[in-house]
Amino acid sequence: MPNKVKFNICNVYYAPIVISVDRSVTFGLPVAMPGAVSIALDPNGEPESFYADGVEYYIINNNMGYSGDLELAMIPESFRTEILKEEADDNYVLVENANAETGSFALLFEFDGDVKKIRHVLYNCSASRPKIESKTNEESREVQTETVTIQARPMANGYVKAKTGDKTNSSVYADWYKAVYLPTAITEAAEVEG
Repeated sequence: MPNKVKFNICNVYYAPIVISVDRSVTFGLPVAMPGAVSIALDPNGEPESFYADGVEYYIINNNMGYSGDLELAMIPESFRTEILKEEADDNYVLVENANAETGSFALLFEFDGDVKKIRHVLYNCSASRPKIESKTNEESREVQTETVTIQARPMANGYVKAKTGDKTNSSVYADWYKAVYLPTAITEAAEVEG
């Protein structure tokens, strides 16, 4: 039975992208980012029309991924050092260096559903530095969250994202957070179904 609704983001992980000397891409092990509050990613790129012979002759696909915000209770120190490239000095103080290049990563997360959680992966993400903000306590305390802006772009092979479906293999579903899922060839899937 398929999900009818989705709600509640949870189980957010990141997996650093490792680029080898020959430019091949692999992913590190997923690392938990506890305290997910919200995620809102808008699609980037709209189909563009090419006109010829007085009609819309061809529609150009322009999928440039997604961009938006990931809000967490607090950004984990591991994300700050591995992805945002803040450096811990000898006293374990995190230092932000303007000359450091931030890292790329896959972002994994899930939404609760009325039947089964829907698991997602965005393959090629970058993140902005979060704002530094807080405010004074008044009559009651209000938790201050941290937000990073995420840019999810297509990988060189064109993959942008993947998500589990109603018929996802149970072992793939169970192992979602053990390693970044990479699609099997579409032809193999068609042979299994046919």
